[in-house]
Amino acid sequence: MGQSHANHDHEHGHDDHHEDVGYHATVGGYAIGFVLSVILTAIPFWLVMNKVIASPAVTAAVILGFAAVQVVVHVVYFLHLDAKSEQGWNMLATIFTVVLLVILIAGSIWVMHNMNTHMMPHPAHDAGAHSMEGMSHEGMSHEGMEHHGHEGMPHNAAAVETAK
Repeated sequence: MGQSHANHDHEHGHDDHHEDVGYHATVGGYAIGFVLSVILTAIPFWLVMNKVIASPAVTAAVILGFAAVQVVVHVVYFLHLDAKSEQGWNMLATIFTVVLLVILIAGSIWVMHNMNTHMMPHPAHDAGAHSMEGMSHEGMSHEGMEHHGHEGMPHNAAAVETAK
């Protein structure tokens, strides 16, 4: 029995793991990732410091492009996520997270822009507004101070009291 067991170990070798086909990090892989990261950081820095592009909007777009490429470099070379790792589930989870972040950030910006557009006073509207300093509310009860002004907006009773 001992002899057959020894032959069995020798024939199948325990060091042969054919299922382990994942990415194995190498110093060369990390060096490539580091060099790419330095280049992708230095180019936008140079663009901004030397004012190579005249338009700030175009400069910002170029920097965002370099940032997106650098994120991919970090994910592939340092986090070792690719389509093959763990049968693609890591990459799928990362893509799902990115999509959720884009929806969250774009939705937040959209809501803030609409609130700013629809709720903030416009400069043309403020130029014709009446000053509260000359207003007199003599003989009015507190219920009278809660009436609506000529623009249809309610007056604040505390602000009227402090303006007297």
